[in-house]
Amino acid sequence: MTKSYFGTDGIRGLANRHPMTPEIAMKVGMAAGLAFKRGNYRHRVVIGKDTRLSGYMLEPALCAGFTAVGVDVLMLGPMPTPAVAMLTRSMRADIGVMISASHNPFEDNGIKLFGPDGYKLSDELEGEINRLIDEDLTSRLSVGAHLGRAKRYDDGGRDRYVEFAKRTLPRDLSLDGVRVAIDCANGAAYRVAPDVLWELGAEVVKIGVDPNGTNINLNCGSTSPAALKAKVREVRADIGIALDGDADRVLIVDEHGEVVDGDQIMAVIGEAWAQDGRLAAGGIVATIMSNLGLERYLNDRQIQLARTKVGDRYVVEHMREHGYNVGGEQSGHIVLSDFGTTGDGLVSALQVLAVVRAAGGTVSEVCRKFTPVPQVLKNVRFAGGAPLEKERVQTAINAGRDRLGEGGRLVIRPSGTEPLIRVMAEGDDPQLVNEVVDDIIGALKREAA
Repeated sequence: MTKSYFGTDGIRGLANRHPMTPEIAMKVGMAAGLAFKRGNYRHRVVIGKDTRLSGYMLEPALCAGFTAVGVDVLMLGPMPTPAVAMLTRSMRADIGVMISASHNPFEDNGIKLFGPDGYKLSDELEGEINRLIDEDLTSRLSVGAHLGRAKRYDDGGRDRYVEFAKRTLPRDLSLDGVRVAIDCANGAAYRVAPDVLWELGAEVVKIGVDPNGTNINLNCGSTSPAALKAKVREVRADIGIALDGDADRVLIVDEHGEVVDGDQIMAVIGEAWAQDGRLAAGGIVATIMSNLGLERYLNDRQIQLARTKVGDRYVVEHMREHGYNVGGEQSGHIVLSDFGTTGDGLVSALQVLAVVRAAGGTVSEVCRKFTPVPQVLKNVRFAGGAPLEKERVQTAINAGRDRLGEGGRLVIRPSGTEPLIRVMAEGDDPQLVNEVVDDIIGALKREAA
């Protein structure tokens, strides 16, 4: 049986341990190169990375794999994930590769692959690459003049992305007079994001822009916004922008140092685009974890909320299938398909800034669209089996749904990466929500023991 290297978002794991080893990275390059080769023309791949120490190990391994099968390589250096997706299309590359473990600690790393359209690969293509990784590809390697060539394209790639990000705003919109504090998580956007804001006229106060290979996401960025909240208050910034390690997520901090999450960001952009006639398909796409308050707020404005499974790939799939152009997750992974094919933290923040400028108010006034419904999320670890199928657990779940009624929500799902079951409930009565979650957690613990 062929083992699977791909998870829900590419290949990921502890760097220099299976499957994130130089050997596997080289085989991924070979396999992906062969899977995308069509005809006898020169094929091209662009490779970006974040600032993890292990990127120095994985980038040349991937490069060796691609060149070994006759694919030319352009190495972009540290570059946001959405920039790699954009450059894959812009440079008419056959494949895009991002070396990153996103918001994970520096010890981890990952490999994300994009097709020539800039979208993440289908399950079928991942399956083909997965099969090729374990095959003996010796007879399919290129020789002589058919070997691939490699070169660095650091400055050119950054310049292209800076111009792309600026063009997502109207040409006459300036950020003159706006003091922006930005936390780049010591990650992939540490150079391009402040440059974009400065070129648009903002006064930029930047933190998380001193990567050393081991401090990506460390007490900074969208997963740890405390540093940015303090900086916003310290310098009296008008807005704070927190990106994660590969800059595909964003959280906003208002002028008081309070966080604006992905649900509020989707409400801000979705409502503004609906008023401008720009919102496609009459709604936005979010996951089952987005707050019930978002759904109520949008429904009151005749804006539909479509929900998907957790994971940005499911959001994007639904958007593409049904024609939506705004979607995302509570975590701040916002997808705006008018501009890109994956989440883009910087571009999403720029759209929020555009709405704030047009409204003439402060971030706290413009971006606090709704009061979140009380939400409780707890996890239960289990050793094996199927505790969710047990009669006692099903009884507790059914009782919880009845107690919450039509005014509440109950979501129970196994984790896709750990042996955990996540139990989330929402409702207007916080005590009731806690009781429902605790009852289900108790039943699960008894079955999982």
